[in-house]
Amino acid sequence: MIQAFEFSAFHENTYVLADDSTREAVIIDPGCYEQAEKEALGTFIAEKHLTVKYLLLTHAHLDHVFGCAYVKRKFGVETYLHELDMPIFNDVESRCMLYGLRGYEPSTVDHYLKEGDTFTVGSLTLDVVFVPGHAPGHVAFVNHAGRYVVGGDVLFRNSIGRTDLPYGNHADLVNSIKTQLYTLPDDYVVYPGHGTPTTIGTEKQTNPFVRAF
Repeated sequence: MIQAFEFSAFHENTYVLADDSTREAVIIDPGCYEQAEKEALGTFIAEKHLTVKYLLLTHAHLDHVFGCAYVKRKFGVETYLHELDMPIFNDVESRCMLYGLRGYEPSTVDHYLKEGDTFTVGSLTLDVVFVPGHAPGHVAFVNHAGRYVVGGDVLFRNSIGRTDLPYGNHADLVNSIKTQLYTLPDDYVVYPGHGTPTTIGTEKQTNPFVRAF
């Protein structure tokens, strides 16, 4: 099961991945900002009788971590983030103030992700792939059996992640896409941090920012 929620004024995609038989689940990038959004996520988990095992972050930009404190408290899970994104994570509260966003609840990171890590949720296996550029510690989660990638803000339908934010690097982003994502089979589905899903093959052929090799 892959369930996407579009949260906040940033139209961020939060994902719940679950194994249909064991009902074990993982939440990726909880962008729920408003209380109603947090309740929508909690209600879905309850109605589907899911047991959340992990809270995984592709990166630490504010729109992807609004709901971390809520998820940790509600489901009793620990947070995983790449260490290189900690300066961004630690600055979220001040960035929220800069945007005029009130009510953000600061959270904590419990474990550092690194490329090659694997998470098992029931029969689902997620491999961690390092894809910096949009953020220095950005990662993606690949399920080879299901032939999909939860890619955060790296590759979008006919677009790519912005690199004009602090710590962004355009050359790194292009390299990540070419070496880590475009090397996957063409039929792999990309579930992005914003917008609708696409496929590796589609983006290799039509993406105006990063074409295939």
